[in-house]
Amino acid sequence: MQTVLEWSDMEIIKTILPWVQIIVAIAVVVAILLQRNDAALGGVFGGSGSVAHTKRGLERGLFVTTVVLAILFVITAILSFLLQATV
Repeated sequence: MQTVLEWSDMEIIKTILPWVQIIVAIAVVVAILLQRNDAALGGVFGGSGSVAHTKRGLERGLFVTTVVLAILFVITAILSFLLQATV
């Protein structure tokens, strides 16, 4: 005997997925804005801005986190599209 409150797994995913996309999108924006870009500021004041440096420590961790979040966002977008197509 099923009650009204019981949901199928697909209904739960369809309900939660938009909220997950919003949270991941905000996290991607924050991660991108936290990354440092010295070349842009140096170019404004006539600096060459061509000095390359290696990402280390927190900067590397933030870069990897941004890439992972972007991939997660693309996966959730594709999943959302596929779930809409099955309706």
